[in-house]
Amino acid sequence: MPETSEPIEKQIKKQKGQGVQLQKNTTDSASMTKDAARCGFCKSGNHQAAFFTDRLATFFFCSAGIFLVGLLFIFAGYIIYAGRDSLTFHFLTSPPRFMQKGGGIGPQLFNSIYLLIISSAFSVPIGVGAGIYMAEYARPNSVTRAIRLSLETLSALPSIVVGLFGLLIFINVLGWGFSIMAGAMALMILNLPVITRVAEESIRNVPVSLKEGSLALGATHWQTIWKLILPAALPGILSGVILVTGRIFGEAAALLFTAGMSSPHLNFGDWNPLHYASPLNPFRPAETLAVYTWKVNSEGLAPDARQIADGAAAVLIITVFLFNILARYIGRTLQKRGYSH
Repeated sequence: MPETSEPIEKQIKKQKGQGVQLQKNTTDSASMTKDAARCGFCKSGNHQAAFFTDRLATFFFCSAGIFLVGLLFIFAGYIIYAGRDSLTFHFLTSPPRFMQKGGGIGPQLFNSIYLLIISSAFSVPIGVGAGIYMAEYARPNSVTRAIRLSLETLSALPSIVVGLFGLLIFINVLGWGFSIMAGAMALMILNLPVITRVAEESIRNVPVSLKEGSLALGATHWQTIWKLILPAALPGILSGVILVTGRIFGEAAALLFTAGMSSPHLNFGDWNPLHYASPLNPFRPAETLAVYTWKVNSEGLAPDARQIADGAAAVLIITVFLFNILARYIGRTLQKRGYSH
């Protein structure tokens, strides 16, 4: 019996000794970890300052974003609220009344839409073509640098300067007079740099592997651009074009000297563009909605001039919102359908 119990007692003592030693090692390790952490914290006291700076920067950027969104909603909400009573079908379709209450913005709204269509018909093909050239054909030489300098200079020009240029060239030299065509050409000058830059960036964002694969299969450069690159870049190009058209709709300074500040009586039953009273005549004066808003608010003679100006401004704000929403919707729809890479 003693011979049997002696090894067992030794084993128990040995296990107890190992347990005590393990507990001691664990306690020493925890103590060393705490000491090391305390020492590291003492040596790197700037960690707390960095953490505070990070929180402060996050708070600042979030506050800036919330401030911008809030400012937009306050500004737009105030204008729409002020013009809410005028947002009726009669107001949107009836012509203005001279020195009488109850006038609308029908011809001015039509002029703005028609001017937008004509200006886009000129600026979009030229701008997208220039973007294709800059992205696919232009070499890094003096000609390309001159083109980029010209685009940057045009994009920095004030719209009133472009309007004066249109007054000199399109109205006085070419003899067009105050007309939709003169206003469309002035807006084309304003929008060409933006459309060119949007088209160039959208094309450059297309993966190079798609172009290389198309060329490796024997397609020509133009076939690759037309069949592959342009469809892939279409969401970005189309979104940028729609945003630019929203700017056309709200432009006023350039149109004061080109499209004019009055509009003839329009006969919406005559759609012959050669007739002066036809709404489709591109060489007639055309007071746009933005110009009419400024005119009524500054020198309106109607008893309800303030109400008309508020209603017209509300229509402008709502239209700009619709253009932005439409641009995002079309871009996302095209991406889901596989036009984007």
